[in-house]
Amino acid sequence: MVALLLSAGLPMALGATPTVFQPATAGYRYEFPRDHGSHPGYRTEWWYYTGHLRSKKGRSFGFELTFFRRGVPPEDIKTVPSKWSISHLYLAHFAVTDITGKRFHFSEKFSREGLGKAGADESRLHVWIDDWRAEAATNPPGTHTLVAKDATHALALTLQPAKPLVTHGAAGISRKGKEAGQASHYYSFTRLTTIGTLTIEGEQFEVTGLTWMDHEFGSAELGADQVGWDWFSIQLEDDTELMLYRMRRKDGSSDMASSGTAVSPDGRARHLEVTDFQIESSGTWTSPESKATYPSRWQLTFPSLDLVLDVTPLLADQELRTSRSTKVSYWEGAVAVTGTKQGRPVKGQGYVELTGYADRLRM
Repeated sequence: MVALLLSAGLPMALGATPTVFQPATAGYRYEFPRDHGSHPGYRTEWWYYTGHLRSKKGRSFGFELTFFRRGVPPEDIKTVPSKWSISHLYLAHFAVTDITGKRFHFSEKFSREGLGKAGADESRLHVWIDDWRAEAATNPPGTHTLVAKDATHALALTLQPAKPLVTHGAAGISRKGKEAGQASHYYSFTRLTTIGTLTIEGEQFEVTGLTWMDHEFGSAELGADQVGWDWFSIQLEDDTELMLYRMRRKDGSSDMASSGTAVSPDGRARHLEVTDFQIESSGTWTSPESKATYPSRWQLTFPSLDLVLDVTPLLADQELRTSRSTKVSYWEGAVAVTGTKQGRPVKGQGYVELTGYADRLRM
């Protein structure tokens, strides 16, 4: 979901949204491994990984590594071909939540496609900016590799899908609003077993854990009456996963296009309409930097699943202030999950993303 933030930070410099980029329309048929790759016909695209990791000595971490591609309107591209011409911009966010140490670290990259400094393969999952990359093997079981490093933090992870991917929405699209084309093509690997190393200020940890991966592409912007969204990814210990997004309107209500997906332990996916769940917040946190006030604890209720979950941030300050890339502030953080399912206790972990609280996302 966060790639719509690119609509806030970049179009003012690149020009108005053109009609040349294709919309996400119903009837789309996914083809893999091709659809793991880049889709340059769509304006905005992202490959998004979040996960929970644990060291051999029990130290706990969360991480995010996300790559964004943003198409440049043809009218803004130089007519004379040049290695300096820009047809796509690439951005990346890398964040580590040191849950045990109660610290949050974030860094970002921004680059043009030319000169080999950034890019994405169109036939398979391989996206990079400088030495940061996400890549997946095309042969089964499709192992993913993540690499990122800045001055003080680094990760090198190998991810193995524990379940087949799931597509979100209906008829090949995930709706984000009522207007035609206000949608995306969106799928996830909801449970990837993870192993590798995480380095924090020179100290390297061997880690294992679980990761969630999203890939989404489309050309829509936020609707005029939409101000942001709340997004949840949840992995329960009974092998159930849930994805929810609530598109927020100016009056604070949920857009009727809000929806979700429930994935059963055997991998079957069920589409959730906005009427299938309730999201209630019970606390807030105010950023000392952006001054934004975010919800900080939630109860999620799914009557048809007989499921009630309490979602709690594992660290209050997990705000990303992206002055070098998307130029907006948003909250994206590791959370703990407890609750009841069919009357029995259940627990798990997840990530939450909150946008439009620092200021309304601009069109």
